Amino acid sequence: MDLDRSFNLSHLRSAVVLLLSLLVCFGAARLGALATMPAISTWYAALEKPAFAPPNWVFPVVWTLLYFLMALALWRVAVPAERDATAWGALLAFGVQLVLNILWSFAFFAGQNPAAGFGTILLLLAAIVWTMVRFARVERAAAILLVPYLLWVSYAALLNAAIWRLN
Repeated sequence: MDLDRSFNLSHLRSAVVLLLSLLVCFGAARLGALATMPAISTWYAALEKPAFAPPNWVFPVVWTLLYFLMALALWRVAVPAERDATAWGALLAFGVQLVLNILWSFAFFAGQNPAAGFGTILLLLAAIVWTMVRFARVERAAAILLVPYLLWVSYAALLNAAIWRLN
C-alpha cells in the first residue's frame, strides 16, 4: 500500500513538472512572439533577405515543435532536480539560454537591430551548447532533445548574419 502511494505521488509530481515545463517554455514563446509579431508584416517584410530565408509560415511551425521539445528536455531534467545537485546546474543553464532566446526576439525584431540580434544569437548558441552539456550529465536523452533547437538556432544565426549584411 505504501509503495502504491509513493508510486502515485511520484507520477503526480512528474505530471506537475511536465505541465510547469510546458508553461515555462510556451510562456517564453509568448514573450518572444510579443516582440516579433508587430515587426513581421512591417519591418521584417521590408528587409532584404537571402535566398535561403524560409517563408514566414515556417517560423511558428518550427518554433512550436522546438518549444515542445525544449519542454520535454526540461521536464526530464527537472524531475530528478529534487535529489540531484547536477540537475540544478543544468536547470540554471536552461534558464540562461531561455532568457537569451527571448532577448533575441527583442533585439532583432522589437529593436529592429540585426547587429544586436546577431550578438545575442551568438550568446544563445553558446548557452544552448552549455545547456546540452549540463543536461547530458543528468540524462543524455534530455540533451538529445535539444539537438533540433541547436540546429535551428544555428540556421537562424546564419540568416540573422545575412540579413545584417544585406541591410
